[in-house]
Amino acid sequence: MSRRASRRALASGPDLFAIDRVLLRVAGVDEAGRGPLAGPVAVAAVILDPARPVQGLDDSKKLSPARREALYPLIVERALAWHVEMVAVEEIDRLNILHATLEGMRRCVAALGPRVELARIDGNAVPKGMPCMAEAIVGGDALEPAIMAASILAKVSRDRLMVELHARHPQYGFDLHKGYPTPSHLAALAQHGPCPHHRRSFAPVREAAAQFGLAG
Repeated sequence: MSRRASRRALASGPDLFAIDRVLLRVAGVDEAGRGPLAGPVAVAAVILDPARPVQGLDDSKKLSPARREALYPLIVERALAWHVEMVAVEEIDRLNILHATLEGMRRCVAALGPRVELARIDGNAVPKGMPCMAEAIVGGDALEPAIMAASILAKVSRDRLMVELHARHPQYGFDLHKGYPTPSHLAALAQHGPCPHHRRSFAPVREAAAQFGLAG
């Protein structure tokens, strides 16, 4: 297997690819929005610039919304390259959420082109067809700064989109729960049925659609 085609899934630190960030361009890859009942899953890939570090990076789930918003423009400005990919609800329903997420990761890295020499992916699976060396790191968003940066871009991008969807469908409260299955969201589904941005392959949405006589 060639160097550029090599791929592996890893559980934790000691077996990771040894890298020299001056010589090897690493893209961190992460997603936001696998669990919600509505909206796309967002995937981001980021190549950080060692000469222009971003202070305060962390797993996006550990940061406040205000802190994520503050870090977003710094990452975009200082990164060597970055890309955010939105995987639509229709693709999630067709492929299932895991495979749709993995395909979004592959497209996200491919969008960065030959600048990526190693993709480090948060999780335990490496997408098929990666254009470069790749490894999966469980808990990578707490270990790899580039993955932290990607998690922030993915989370902020998706949250912003859900606020936009709220303006079109205010009855669901997307601006507050961002599509996650909170009690208020489930109550809105029961009252109004699903909108076109709900994931019909997810059981609560499928059940609500059936109650309203809507095709799955």
